[in-house]
Amino acid sequence: MPLIYHQQLNNHTKIGVWHITEIEDFFLEKYTLQQNITHPLKRLQHIAGRHLLIVLFPNFPIELIKIADTRKPYLPNEAYHFSISHCGDYAAVIVSTHNRVGVDVEVPNPKVERIKSKFLSQSEMDLLNPIHKLDYAPLTMAWSVKEAIFKWYGLGQVDFKKHINIVSIENLGKEIIANCTFSKQEEIFLQVKSIIIDGINVSWVVD
Repeated sequence: MPLIYHQQLNNHTKIGVWHITEIEDFFLEKYTLQQNITHPLKRLQHIAGRHLLIVLFPNFPIELIKIADTRKPYLPNEAYHFSISHCGDYAAVIVSTHNRVGVDVEVPNPKVERIKSKFLSQSEMDLLNPIHKLDYAPLTMAWSVKEAIFKWYGLGQVDFKKHINIVSIENLGKEIIANCTFSKQEEIFLQVKSIIIDGINVSWVVD
């Protein structure tokens, strides 16, 4: 079953993660490609994400989706708030009829070690060190947490190091909660949940 994770987060909000093992035709039976995407993997990710929207909310009007200047997909009437993320053979979607949302999926990659100083403050790195000093998974999680907030915000022009701060982390076993502040015009407190599924990192925020 390609739907490897599905959860009702509250009365208005659902999240799902799809492992893409199908060919394009599987999705195109249910969805018409509306954008000219030439790269085969990106096209497949795009189609899988749209398909997952309908899996979570069968009445989701995918034909009405627009793309903002910040590249964030949205519905003009905001009947649904939603966020889509792709990485490798995975697509993650979060949808809400009420809450503002953001989601990110990441395949852990050792390259994150080289760029950690660009998106993490020293205090954040000190916070992450005790979790696992010899693994890059916590760094991937931190990047994913900040990506989820970036997508929740949706207006672009966010400096991950300056505007998003991970204040504390609660390790609840299978799930981690990152308590964060987002500071642009004003400081906002956000809780981002992060889990490992099928070896990938999935993070999401619901306001």
